[in-house]
Amino acid sequence: MALASTGQVLRSTRQWLKPLVQILLSCGVTWREFAELAKSTYVEVAMENFGKRGRPTNISRMAILTGLARRDVRKQKELLRQAPSALPGYVTKASLVLSAWHLNPDFRDKQGRPAILRPTGKGKTFEGLIERSGGADVRASTLLKELVSAGSVHIRSDGRLQAMRRDYIPHKMDEELIRLWGTVVADVATTYVHNLTRTASGDKRLERSAVNDQMPKDVAPAFAQMLEKEAQAFLERVDEWLTARQIKPSGKRPGPEAIRLGIGLYQIQDSQSKARA
Repeated sequence: MALASTGQVLRSTRQWLKPLVQILLSCGVTWREFAELAKSTYVEVAMENFGKRGRPTNISRMAILTGLARRDVRKQKELLRQAPSALPGYVTKASLVLSAWHLNPDFRDKQGRPAILRPTGKGKTFEGLIERSGGADVRASTLLKELVSAGSVHIRSDGRLQAMRRDYIPHKMDEELIRLWGTVVADVATTYVHNLTRTASGDKRLERSAVNDQMPKDVAPAFAQMLEKEAQAFLERVDEWLTARQIKPSGKRPGPEAIRLGIGLYQIQDSQSKARA
């Protein structure tokens, strides 16, 4: 197996970095702010993942790995100690509520479809659904406004609520969408890091793609429509499998350790023709 050169690694990095920088520029993040973030992240990763024989990475080793002076490593370690914790993997409250509405028997009708719900009150209501979905810390009116805006919920003429879609996709570059962006990119990158660095006997995480670089441009809308149908059906089956096996809350004794588990799908499409090697 041929080992990748530093130049090849940097060229590949530039490839995935370009769409990330596009978002940073759109949000007003300058190169200097990004450079400071990269510097502290270099130190953080070196500190957490490059120790030897189970011991933490020392200052000298971190300086060698990162290329930073020892004083800069110390400075970044102190900044990391004071910085807020990194955001965890993110699942929106809206998505949890919609999943429960479609899967929880208490919130489905006799035909197995999401029931028409009254907005307020206990029991089989929208407020009751939010409480059962672990979203009680979110105001029901705020969450409903978001779901209606995204086309996931419809307010009927009698004031009751009808689930129109099983998925929630915000359409503005707001705080929630940026958090989702961070989670999705991190999930993809973490899977690749695991597969690239695993030992020969280590488990391999699923990573597959179906791509063709000789497609006529005018088939893109039909492709997107096909993906919407087929991918949504697959994700709903995965959602049902996960929901059936999730930890049920119990106040009597501690439950098993919880991990975050799932799969993501995304469409691949270049914005313009590119020369192929």
